[in-house]
Amino acid sequence: MDEEKLKRLRQRYVDRDAFDGDDPVLTQAAREVKSADGKRSLPYSGVPTFMDLPLAASTADLDIAVVGVPMDLGVSNRSGARFGPRAVRTIERIGPYHPTMRGVPKSRVRAADVGDVPFRSRYSLEQSLEDIEQYYLQLKAQGVRPLSVGGDHSITYPILKALGRDAPLGLVHIDAHCDTMGAYDGSKFHHGGPFRLAVLDGVLDPERTIQIGIRGSSNMYWEFSHASGMTVIYMEDFMRMGVEAVIQKARAVVGDQPVYVTVDVDGFDPAFAPGTGTPEPGGLEAREGLALLRGLQGLNIVGADVVEVAPQYDPTTNTSQLAAQILFEEFALMTLKS
Repeated sequence: MDEEKLKRLRQRYVDRDAFDGDDPVLTQAAREVKSADGKRSLPYSGVPTFMDLPLAASTADLDIAVVGVPMDLGVSNRSGARFGPRAVRTIERIGPYHPTMRGVPKSRVRAADVGDVPFRSRYSLEQSLEDIEQYYLQLKAQGVRPLSVGGDHSITYPILKALGRDAPLGLVHIDAHCDTMGAYDGSKFHHGGPFRLAVLDGVLDPERTIQIGIRGSSNMYWEFSHASGMTVIYMEDFMRMGVEAVIQKARAVVGDQPVYVTVDVDGFDPAFAPGTGTPEPGGLEAREGLALLRGLQGLNIVGADVVEVAPQYDPTTNTSQLAAQILFEEFALMTLKS
């Protein structure tokens, strides 16, 4: 080893601690994650919250509220996504520094975990969708942007109804399924149709909607996506185009107007996300999905979610780990805009 180099390194670093360095961005980030006593919080201690954010009883004075939506009454296959918010909250060591965007998201905004949407009934899907819409209308009225964890994908419909009430939103949608099916088994409310309902309600602009990772045996049901003008990137298209081309397509489709980002974990291959109700082999790799999300930096994102985490099918916690990281990526997109 170069002895002179070793001498310089010792002079520079031997007495420095973890919060002391020369790179101004990294040094600032390290200082932003310090607790009041000059240490980092223990990731395995205390009451678990999303991304170790403070727990708040009120949404007042927040910029971003992280909300659990533990409801899975709209599933068509395996139930259990009602336990998704609890499972994702238990995942530690997510963030707080974002190495690609080079910043600490929670230091840039007033953000907190505000708990779960309160539901009147554990049995009624229709009432639950109404409860979600009313909760998010309150957030919108306060100027608070929501970051949500489901729950099945039917929860995104009332969220879009609330956030898109004044003007229809654009949408970046990662999923194995388009979720634009019509009525099924006598109900138009289910996790296979939220985006059809949102378009017909005038709260989602199909021309500014892109659906990515689509595949599987339900493809016969997605006529509405094409008829309404949505951009559908089937998995074979994704493989042919590559991540960068899909990012550029997504940015072109949604433009600079308000957009919502929604991620169903079944958009990822079951090797990375087995803990979900309708797994479809042949999906995105974790690194592809994370790269895709990071490529959305700078968009006008008014809200985001991750849904369909069913922890009882997740023996290694892979799915919850991935969902927590997706949540952090969405949080970073909503805070570190440039």
